[in-house]
Amino acid sequence: MKMIIGLGNPGKEYENTRHNIGFMVIDHYANTNHFDFKEKFNGLYAKVTKNNETFILLKPLSYMNLSGTVIRKYLDYFKIDSKDILVIQDDLDMPVGKIKLKFKGSCGGHNGIRNIIDNLKTEEFKRFKLGIGKEDNIDIKDYVLGKFSKSDKDKIEKILSFSNDIIDSFITEDFERIMSKYNGAEYEIN
Repeated sequence: MKMIIGLGNPGKEYENTRHNIGFMVIDHYANTNHFDFKEKFNGLYAKVTKNNETFILLKPLSYMNLSGTVIRKYLDYFKIDSKDILVIQDDLDMPVGKIKLKFKGSCGGHNGIRNIIDNLKTEEFKRFKLGIGKEDNIDIKDYVLGKFSKSDKDKIEKILSFSNDIIDSFITEDFERIMSKYNGAEYEIN
């Protein structure tokens, strides 16, 4: 069984902020496919079957910096290996509209990813990184917790429309093949 995890912060004040793009991708996928969430272990999850494959969608509710504690509970409960998860995260070092899929890696300064690495005791889990850009004249915390501009929202809407394909591909295909397909320039929204 596989699990797709969107990172974000719970609460109305964090909705549609840059740091919550992982939640946005999961919500878009769930809404498109009419999946409902239940609450367990301080997370919202949906155990669903699509195309004869059963998998878990997860939104940890522990706030970004403690995401790993929730993920660890789900992996243990559903007996899922960390190599079978896809973590959807924001990335300050990529412009808005750019995506990147990775097999593994360090936290790159992302506190949510750092907590996942600490709790899973490995850097070997798959990532779906979405660029949120950065502005040097704005404090990083204020920037990631800020809302997308109008032009950035348009790019995010386009990304959400094909993020469903990435999730569907993750459920059934080899990850290397998915990376080859989606890490290309045609999936950078300008």
